[in-house]
Amino acid sequence: MNRFSLYLLGALAFIVLLVATGAVFTVHQTKQALVLQFGQIEREVKEPGLNFKIPFVQNVVYYDNRTLDIDPPPFEVLLTDKKRINVDAYARYRIISPSLYYQRIQNEARLRDRFGKTTNAALQRVLATVSLDDVLSPRRNEIMAQIEREVSEQAVSFGIEVVDVRIGRTDLPPQTSQAVFSRMRTEREREARELRAEGNEIAQVIRAGADKERTLLIATAEKQNQILRGQGEANRTRILARAFTEDEEFFLFYRALQAYRASLATQDTTLLLSPNSAFFQYFSDPNGR
Repeated sequence: MNRFSLYLLGALAFIVLLVATGAVFTVHQTKQALVLQFGQIEREVKEPGLNFKIPFVQNVVYYDNRTLDIDPPPFEVLLTDKKRINVDAYARYRIISPSLYYQRIQNEARLRDRFGKTTNAALQRVLATVSLDDVLSPRRNEIMAQIEREVSEQAVSFGIEVVDVRIGRTDLPPQTSQAVFSRMRTEREREARELRAEGNEIAQVIRAGADKERTLLIATAEKQNQILRGQGEANRTRILARAFTEDEEFFLFYRALQAYRASLATQDTTLLLSPNSAFFQYFSDPNGR
């Protein structure tokens, strides 16, 4: 075999390899493909694996089959209570019809532009019918569900399915922020005054109850004290009377000793009495005469 034949065989092998390579394409598990022939859609390939096409005549366009996200630019909306807010929302979607997506959008850049405007328009329509209190209240979930329904209805025409629509951030303009802050502060001050008033009322009730209980306890103690004191005085008088009747002289002597002890208890006591005074009767006579 001469050199020319070798060159010819090599060229034929290269052509066959080139044709074979152009006739085979692989769809990854995270992708879905669209086979085009002269710009016209021939078929959709959504299952991963090895596929064939006509080389040099058909070409393949790939689209992601995973959940994608789009983040439209923030916008300002006027609410029903005449307050303006800056809304920054995002949406998550999935391409369910590559053919319709190719016909209407073709690429992700155009989708972000067109579908982003559609999403913001739906947000504006819904938010224009609610107030700021509704946006900040538990009704927010109901509002987001309504927005998601409107966006989903329009997303079908782009060949996509909306998975979720959320408001990522809601900012208030400076004037609105100041007004909201002032209202919140006023509301909190009112609640604080009410709580203080309730606390003072409860404290007065508790204090009045404690004072009443204290008065009752003191009165009961005084009553018991008077009763015990009276009983003690009665017992003392009875004992003294019995002692006086049993031994009058000893009783008088004992009382005199108590008087001496009470009068002469301190060292600086000075008494100026007559020696014949009855106070000293037991000093001169043990019998007190």
